[in-house]
Amino acid sequence: MATHRFDPNFTENVISAMGPKTSPRLRQLMTGLIQHVHDFARENELTVDEWMAGVKMLNWAGQMSDDKRNEGQLVCDVIGLESLVDEITFKLADEAKDAPTATAILGPFFRADTPYRENGADIVVTKPKDGEMAYMHGQVVDFETKKPLTGATVEVWQASTNGLYEQQDDDQVEFNLRGKFKTDADGRYYFYCLRPTPYPVPDDGPAGKMLELMDRHPFRPAHIHIIATYDGYRPLTTQIFDRKDKYLDNDSVFAVKDSLVVDFVERKDDPQAGLELKYDVKLVKDEATNGV
Repeated sequence: MATHRFDPNFTENVISAMGPKTSPRLRQLMTGLIQHVHDFARENELTVDEWMAGVKMLNWAGQMSDDKRNEGQLVCDVIGLESLVDEITFKLADEAKDAPTATAILGPFFRADTPYRENGADIVVTKPKDGEMAYMHGQVVDFETKKPLTGATVEVWQASTNGLYEQQDDDQVEFNLRGKFKTDADGRYYFYCLRPTPYPVPDDGPAGKMLELMDRHPFRPAHIHIIATYDGYRPLTTQIFDRKDKYLDNDSVFAVKDSLVVDFVERKDDPQAGLELKYDVKLVKDEATNGV
């Protein structure tokens, strides 16, 4: 007769406790979560001390999070969860000859209050002692028709050459290296920025501590964040990565995709920037709004 070391009915009792008003999707998600978490605890014979260490880590992430930094999201990033969810949500058909711009994770340093700037503006307000200036430009178009989308919003943000975003660094002015731009009549956006540089995940919180405990390096490859939006189209959240960065194949948050790797090229006759990056964005109509 089979015996069970732990109560064989416990998990099913917890799942069955959900009432009839629970939505079908929430019931599905919570059933899977409870089952997997309970199986994890049993398979690893999780102790109270180990469980409390995990609870303290989650509490620590919450205590550190605010509207300028999302440490809980960063914890998800370093275990690859956000990148996996991104892949599940937006995976493209492998056989497609062309594809919309690929997505990437939002990251923990997004700010919802970034101001609009005029096309052609320089987002490098606090100039670093090192670093290379670049002129970034491109066109936002409809994925299927390739027609330009006039008035689309392109939001960008990046870290400075010291590896810090402006909200992490008292020496940078607010909204340094950030900006929102509206595309012109030809669907184009353009501005000056820095050639991005690699930087480490902050080590002052649970995400950094987890990397240390797992004996992993903390570095993210050089990248620029982009969010592109247009009425009637699916919003796009992505990152673009410098092809010459040494961490492309070993991103600490697993966000690099081949189609998001870009080349900075020499820019001539521009006293503001010695480099140039052309990056077009292809948006897909939102079927929920019938593209209107």
